[in-house]
Parts: sequence; C-alpha cells; structure tokens
Amino acid sequence: MLPTDVPLSHLSTSLLLLLLLLQLLHPASSFFPNVWSLLAAPGSVTHQDLTEEAALNVTLQLFLEQPPPGRPPLHLEDFLGRTLLADDLFAAYFGPGFPSRRFRAALGEVSRANAAQDFLPTSKNDPDLHFDAERLGQGRTRLAGALREALVAARALDHTLARRRLGAALHALQDFYSHSNWVELGRQEPHPHLLWPRQELQSLAQVGDPTCSDCEELSCPGNLLDLTLLTSGYFGSHPSKPPGKCSHGGRFDRSSSQPPRGGINKDSTSPGFSPHHMLHLQAAKLALLASIQAFSLLRSRLGDRGFSSLLPRLLDISPASSLSFVLDTTGSMGEEISAAKIQARHIVEQRRGSPMEPAHYILVPFHDPGFGPVFTTSDPDSFWQQLNELHALGGGDEPEMCLSALELALLHTPPLSDIFVFTDASPKDAILTNRVESLTQERRCRVTFFVTEDPLRVQGRARREVLSPLRFEPYEAVALASGGEVIFTKDQHIQDVAAIVGDSMADLVTLPLEPPVVVSGRPFGFSVDALLQRVTVRIHGEVSSFWIRSPAGVSQGQEEGEGPLGHTRRFGQFWIVTMNDPPQPGTWEIQVIAEGMPRVRVQAQTALDFLFYFGIPMDEGPHPGLYPLAQPVAGLQTQLLVEVTGLGFRGDPRDLRSHFSHVVLRGIPEGAERGRVPLEPMGPRERGLLAASLPPALLSTTGPFSLELIGQDGEGHGLHRVAPQPCTVVPVLLELSSSPGSLAPGSKAPLSLHIASFSGPQDLDLRTSVNPRFPLTFNLSRVRLEPNESVWGHLWLEVPDSAAPDSVVMVTVTATGREGSLVPPTHAFLWLLVLAPAPQDPLAATAHSSGPILHSTSSVSTLVTRGRAAGGRIGNCWWGTVGGVLLLLGLASW
Repeated sequence: MLPTDVPLSHLSTSLLLLLLLLQLLHPASSFFPNVWSLLAAPGSVTHQDLTEEAALNVTLQLFLEQPPPGRPPLHLEDFLGRTLLADDLFAAYFGPGFPSRRFRAALGEVSRANAAQDFLPTSKNDPDLHFDAERLGQGRTRLAGALREALVAARALDHTLARRRLGAALHALQDFYSHSNWVELGRQEPHPHLLWPRQELQSLAQVGDPTCSDCEELSCPGNLLDLTLLTSGYFGSHPSKPPGKCSHGGRFDRSSSQPPRGGINKDSTSPGFSPHHMLHLQAAKLALLASIQAFSLLRSRLGDRGFSSLLPRLLDISPASSLSFVLDTTGSMGEEISAAKIQARHIVEQRRGSPMEPAHYILVPFHDPGFGPVFTTSDPDSFWQQLNELHALGGGDEPEMCLSALELALLHTPPLSDIFVFTDASPKDAILTNRVESLTQERRCRVTFFVTEDPLRVQGRARREVLSPLRFEPYEAVALASGGEVIFTKDQHIQDVAAIVGDSMADLVTLPLEPPVVVSGRPFGFSVDALLQRVTVRIHGEVSSFWIRSPAGVSQGQEEGEGPLGHTRRFGQFWIVTMNDPPQPGTWEIQVIAEGMPRVRVQAQTALDFLFYFGIPMDEGPHPGLYPLAQPVAGLQTQLLVEVTGLGFRGDPRDLRSHFSHVVLRGIPEGAERGRVPLEPMGPRERGLLAASLPPALLSTTGPFSLELIGQDGEGHGLHRVAPQPCTVVPVLLELSSSPGSLAPGSKAPLSLHIASFSGPQDLDLRTSVNPRFPLTFNLSRVRLEPNESVWGHLWLEVPDSAAPDSVVMVTVTATGREGSLVPPTHAFLWLLVLAPAPQDPLAATAHSSGPILHSTSSVSTLVTRGRAAGGRIGNCWWGTVGGVLLLLGLASW
C-alpha cells in the first residue's frame, strides 16, 4: 500500500502506528457492546472492536520498541495494509508456535467488562457512565475514577479487577464520541481534556439552551440546532428530557417520542437504532484514537520499562504461565519442599530471559493452624530467596489448612494459570471445598496436588483421630473441577514426579479420551492431529501392565527406556511415556491393567486451542448484544462463544484449513455425551470466532460437564480439543453487584444480589463470606423461587477505618439447597477495591508524560486531515505530505 519510492523511515513510529490503526478500523464489525450485536446492525463497529484494536496497537508498539531476544526485530511495514491479529503478533515476535491464549483471554476480560456496562443493573441506566443527559462533567469524573481504580488494582497485582475497571473506563470514553455531538461539531481529533481533568470542559450547553429540532424520521442528519455548544442526548425517563433537548434516539428510547423527536446517537450503522448512523464510522475513529490514548496513559503511569512494566502483565502480553506453589511446611514435608525448590530453580534457570519465563511467582505456605501469608513477585531471584527460606518445622499432626491456603493462592494467581500443591496431609478445612471448586472455574486455574501420603496408609505422622481413607476426596473434587489431578507418590519419588511442573507450564493441551472413563483391561483411545507435537502419556495407580498402540498398529509396553513409539520412565507407581516426534496422526489406543481405577492423562503441545464464554442474547433494548455469564444456568437459553487461538492464518497453511464443526457436552465424571451442537462462524475466518446455541433441554441437568470441540485438521484427520477446565450448569442465576466506584476506609457500601430460577422450584439457603473479614449484613438467609421467578437481596459491607488503602476485597454469596437437597451449590464472587482518598487531579500528573503515542495523537489526527486535503490517490490509498512527512490512509477506512 506504500509508494515504492518513499522509505518508511520518513514516518515516525508513532505516526505509523496510528495510521495503521486507522487503516484497520473497517466496517466489518459506541457503539454496540460486542460481536453478537452485529446480528442487529451489520457493518457496525462495536465496543469490543475498539477495545481490542487499541490494545493491539499498544502491543505492537511495545514489540517494536523492545526487539525480541535472539530474534530479528519487527518491522512496521510487515503489518501495514492488513488486519492486526494477536496470533500474528505473537508469532512474529516470539516465534511460531508460541501461544497467544492468555493475551487473548486478557483482552476478552477487558472487552466483556466494557460490554457489560450496557447490561449490568448498576450501570446500564446511569447517564454518568455513558456521557448521556448532558452530564459531561460528571461523566469525566467517573471516567477518571475508573482509570484510577484500574491503575491501583494493577499495582496491587489484581489484574482481573484491573481489567474490569479498565473495561468500564473504556466504555465511557468510547460512548462520549457516540453519544455527544463532538463529531457533529466538526472535531477531527479526540477531546483534549477527557483523560486528564486539569482543565474544565468548555462550551457546554446549559440547561436552558435548546439543542435539537424535531425529527420524525429514523435518520436525523440535521436536527442539531447549535453547532458551537457541546451536548449529549437524553435516554429514557431518568432523568427526564427538558424541553428543546436532544434524545439519545432509536426505537427503544422512550424520550425520543417526546418533542423534539429523533436523536443524535451514532452507536451503529442502523437508522433504526442510531438517528446519526451516517456518522458512525467517524465517531468510531475518534473513539479508537481516544482508546489508544487511554492505553498509552496507563502504560506511562504503570512504568514504561518494556516487559518488566505492569501494562504487559495487565494484558498478559506473554506466552508464559505464572508459577504458583502452595506448600505444606509441617515437619514431615522436607522431601516435598526440596522437590518444589528443585523444580522452581530449574524453571527459573532454564527459562530466564526466554519468552517462557514466568511473569508472576506466587508462594503460599500452610500448616496447622495457620496459612499464608501470600508472597507475590515478578522477580525470579526474590521468589527463589523466599522459597529457599521455607523449612519443614513443627505441626506434625494431620489434617492441615490446605484449602484455605489454596483459596489465598487463587485470589492472587492470574487466570489461566497452573497451581501446584505439595502436601502429605488431608485438609482440615474441607468445608471450603465447594467454594474453592467454584473459584478455580471463576479464575480458570488448574490445580495439581502432589500428595506423598498413600490414601490407604494409616501409619505415619501423628493424628488426633483415626482418619478416613476418603479424607483426600476434597482434593479429588477440586482437581476435577479445575481440570487438574491428584498424584499420590512416595517421598523417594517426589523429586522425579514433580518434574511435571515444568511440563505443565509449557501450555500443553489435554487430549480427550474415548471413552472418557478409564477401566482396567478395557482399551480406550485418543486422537492425534497434524498440529500436535510432544505427545506425553502419564499413567499412575496400582498398575501391573499397559500398552500403547499407534494408528499404524505399532505397540509399546510398560518397559522403561526407549521403545518403538517413545521413551518410558517409571517412578514408583507413576509412568511417563514421551512419544517420538512427529506423532502419527490418527486414533491411538491404550490399555491399562491395574488394581482399582488407573489414572491416565494424555497431553501435547500445540498452538491450536480455544477460549470460550457463555452469554444470554439481549436482542431487545437500545444496545443488543451478548450478556456474559460465568456459567450456564439450568433452563436458560444460552449462547456459547468460542475463540479459536493459534489458527496461524499467515503461517502454516494446514492451520488455515483446520476447522471445528461441532461442540460436544459430556457429563462429568461419568463421561456420557449430553449432546452435540453445530458451531457457526461469526465474522472473518481469521478471527476464529464461532458460536453455538445451547437449548434449555441440553442444560436441564445441573452439575459439571466437559466442553469438547471436534472437526478436521488441514490433512483431513480428526481434530479434537477439550477445555482445560470443566464447566458447570448451575441451578440458579446468582449475580452480585455494587454501585460503580471504589470503597473508602470507614465507609458502608450497599451491594445487590439478584437470584433467578428458570427451571424447577428452588428452596435455597444463602451464606456470605468476606476476604478479608469485614463486617457484612444481609437481608436474606433463605429464599424460595418458583420457575421463572426472581428476587433481589441487599447487603451492606462495612469497611473498617483500619482497612488497608489500595487493597482488594472479595465478597462471596453461596446458594445451597435445603438440607437433604441434591441441588449443587451456586457461588457469586465480587471483587472490590479499597482506595485511599483521591488526589485533587488523579490523572493530571500524566498529561505531559505519557509517551510518544500520547504526545502525537491529536497532531496526527490533524495531519491526517490536512494530508488528505493536500494529497492525492495512489492505487487504493490517499496520500499527502505535511512538512515533508508522508501520510497514508487506506480508502476502506475512510
């Protein structure tokens, strides 16, 4: 797209990045909330599009500024004229095969939090959060507050909360350009004072200033009266629209039927939703530039130190997992602690300076009666020093506070991480089992327990009482819910068995077994496709023999050492078989002869994986879209959205031809198939977005299930992937929310709880907990719901004066069936931020220190406009020169 006689060196990196993003903003997808909205208004740009494009821009700039170690630097010209994709960026920077799954999951968290502002009861009708009803000054204050909360949460290393507050801030920022008349005023650049409130907003329409004329058509291009004053539209009846004021507009805005009729929103390309639909793309361009400013502002405030700064961690711009250990430190744990130290040291030394170096290190010790404190760091040497100071001392009796320590680790471990628990004791706090199970799924963390206690052995360390052989069942339940496993071994083997810690952190996918339940003496299989490598089979239990057979009929037994299919290692009752590369595609078979039920797990390395989330279609109202759900609810029509990662659209052509056609829901632990539903593509194929409609009949049975995708690879072999963690159909919809904003020491915060049943009648007991233990009162303890009935509850959280500022509070509400009921528990989690008093200008200090993009954004917008006016057309581009600088824009975006 660039003229061949003009070198790229004539353009600054900042200018090119912004121009690149302007080229990428095309009418393919505020704006409506998310990709689901495109069914109502095709060709619109959504909040999801704007958020992800801005984040990709900042990521590309980081990659250009920080050349990859041991690899050639990236060149901007390689990305011009094509859509930015996370997989492409990661492949170009880290190398082929490095997964972008965590990065895309982080972007998804920000995007879904952004979209949820249009659906949450505490935010959807608040004009301050959408720059409605001429509440522009109040909107800017709330925007600055949300950005400050994102900064504080990121510094506190609670990146999930930081992403949610960032999503809320970006939603408001983007809405300004769609809901106000900034575009109609002829502005060609973002508002200079929205992100740093040092100066007052100027030229605001006052209460008595008429702003709109009457418009009885769907499209209202000339209904604004004064093209010098800044205004925004009123929506609905709260607050009511004064005479002469503009409405938001659209078929669901009741205020738009009151004179003056019509409206001014530019949310979509549809005149039925947006009276100023003809200006939608102009509003989207300014919203994108403003979103880039916001990301750049965060980058500056969080410390611009390349990958060691907090912004890359906030967005998980790394293919590596975190390293999270939960360690029993009682006197009998010497061997286990040594094994953990050896594995940690090995991981630190092996991965230091590489793309797979962990970005976070988390350590939580426990014993009896205590647990914690949690230690978190991004410095591997600090982690090693802290780990090296742990010693096995005292506390020789069983059980221990393992699940309390694990819950603490879950609260501080980033999503999509592995957590490793080392213990030789059963849990004293088994009452936490259900809550920890639910929290693993909320955080999407996988938990692996290394237990050096034979579950049938009754001799060993001291006990207060005779303990049941089933005392380790809570660990089994948590491992099952999280997609992890419980590995029983002996002290003499723990160091060898613990070597799987490093393997688990290599982003391996778990291959589903067919049938899923392993029975001694019955063969079972797994599918290998052309995109897999480093296939590993792990078998443990009271095993007497096993064999593995390839699709070509070649077999290998349990003998240690090299075999025709791979290398076998044995450590007590634990076998690891590493298959030769490349593995033969097709169906492989395994048979295990064992006493009891053997445990088998097959894993492999591949970039092709998937993310997913559930939602309810919100087709009615001013902002149609998909309201996200943490888990599907029994009896409720639910949409499944799948995001395939590692498609390699510009890499291996086999990846391009690979596709998933169906999703299979399979009950856990019995493995019975509940049903399969076709997957439908949404949007351009290279984005890898798929959707499936899950009917209520398919979700009628509460309890856990696995989510499997099936299809074909580029060579025609079966393609089979399973979600790392099981999902759960919950019996009721349980939503816990608070008013937007943060908490202050000494304050009392109201919270709201919404409970709804869409299946049979429900008799529920309700319990609450707070971490840390702040006082909480609740007006409900029991509730009975008939089908399609809902109820609201109210809670009051007291924040003590002694509460630590800039800290995070987690509130949990649990709904359980009455005594004797088989209804599984449902949990709702809410993360809140305790903030110190805000400075007078919380973001003003950053207005002039925000890095190259921030300095150049407004001038670039101006230069782009002048460049087009002064230039001409070359092929499919407009070009121009200003001050000797070449400016270039793709026609598709203008």
